[in-house]
Amino acid sequence: METSTTITDMDADSLAECGRYLDLQDLSNMAMSCKFLKTVAYSDSIWQRWFSEHCPLQMPSTFSQASGVRESYLARRKALRQFKFVDPLAAKFRTEAKPFNHLLLDKNNNIVFSQGSMIQMIKMGSVFSGRDFLVTLNDHKARITCMRLFHLSETSLFRSEPQEEENVLVTSSCDHSIRLWWKGSCQRCFRGHNGPVSTLSDKLLGDGSGKVFASGGEDATVRLWSLSSSGKRGQQALKATLYGHTKPVKLMSVARHKTSLLVTISKDSKVRVWDTTTSSAVRSSCCVGMASVLSEPVGMKCDESLLYVAAGSSVATIDLRTMQRVSTAVIGQHKVYSFDILPSKSLICTGGYDKAMLWDIRKSQGTLKPEPVIELDGHVGPVTLVHMDPYKIVTGGPEDDHISVWEVETGTQTNTWVCGSDEEPNSNAGCSAMAVNGCRFVTASCGKEDGLVWFRDFTDATCPVSSFSHEDKPSSKFWDPQSYSDTENSDD
Repeated sequence: METSTTITDMDADSLAECGRYLDLQDLSNMAMSCKFLKTVAYSDSIWQRWFSEHCPLQMPSTFSQASGVRESYLARRKALRQFKFVDPLAAKFRTEAKPFNHLLLDKNNNIVFSQGSMIQMIKMGSVFSGRDFLVTLNDHKARITCMRLFHLSETSLFRSEPQEEENVLVTSSCDHSIRLWWKGSCQRCFRGHNGPVSTLSDKLLGDGSGKVFASGGEDATVRLWSLSSSGKRGQQALKATLYGHTKPVKLMSVARHKTSLLVTISKDSKVRVWDTTTSSAVRSSCCVGMASVLSEPVGMKCDESLLYVAAGSSVATIDLRTMQRVSTAVIGQHKVYSFDILPSKSLICTGGYDKAMLWDIRKSQGTLKPEPVIELDGHVGPVTLVHMDPYKIVTGGPEDDHISVWEVETGTQTNTWVCGSDEEPNSNAGCSAMAVNGCRFVTASCGKEDGLVWFRDFTDATCPVSSFSHEDKPSSKFWDPQSYSDTENSDD
């Protein structure tokens, strides 16, 4: 009788040698399959390889004497994403003394920012290699109102696999146009709005090769555009014009549970949901849901079938399947200037005046006067910039010359970074714009003499911060302390 051989019949050392070639997702899958393979996936020989490749300047023995190599690697990975070091790779760039309108940082270390009608791109890879790194895009004739990055592979410009990691930049402007940029030049120009274009969809709509993006304008219309159309002027790109709003469209977002649904909100606080797969023969037939909030919106985000809208002094949650308000997660006496959400932990962070506040959605439901779990104090003026991911919260504002970093689990401040010139600490140049991506962040500030863009990368940092350390580390204020899996995505 023949017997079959399975993977568990191999000895642990041989499997560990194979495991050295797996990525974190595969290692996590391996560890979840059975106890034997979990032991192999946690072996030091595998994680020594991760340390040597991703942390070459710091060996595990110098990082933690008390834990294994895997635990040391994950602890360092978490600390890097919480910016708990004082020696990041840093670079600063001076620009014209004009307000910054928008700022993006992609995973390829490209910084994109706009000042008025001008767009500039800084290629950090070229900065450190000594090549030309600055690209200026100035085809727009009026102020840039919105900027988005979409994958090149989702457009008609895509040709081969080496381009798979590249992005195209799409911008809207008060000059009534939308432009698509790639390789340092304008590849498409989309026209159709009868006024300034105010916003763009945060993701592409639809599936497969027929994806479109949406725009909203001061003319109160929503327009759908194809990224697959050819021609420099974007002929045949306009797929539909959606009518229904009576005031300028201010914000839009794609529903996460169904990528054909587009959510828009206008300056009169009216929310509309559009099914972009519906025939546009009847101009208003695409609208499949309506709701409203109490004040003019300042921010909007979708997660699964829920919509979060920050307006006035509250953040309302609306179920897109029923268009019913699920809860008003935040009610306060002060205006909300910005917000971000972390649905996996039921958290909302709002920017107020002189402080930010962290809210637990679960504790806010069914409460007439919800209280924040913690107040993130120490700011100056309105907190108009909030970023939150599973590791950290980053906050700042136009009257504050520093940004602050906080732990998500405890609300403890872990670091602070200057946004303006470190040579002129009293220049009063606050943070105009901010972008965070994993272990990296970039800030932009505008002083009287010039503008300043700061880039900081903690990937190879080695000196831990000590100025915010405490004798007794606080426990979580929200839930039992959580561990982080090998595969958590820091870029979310």
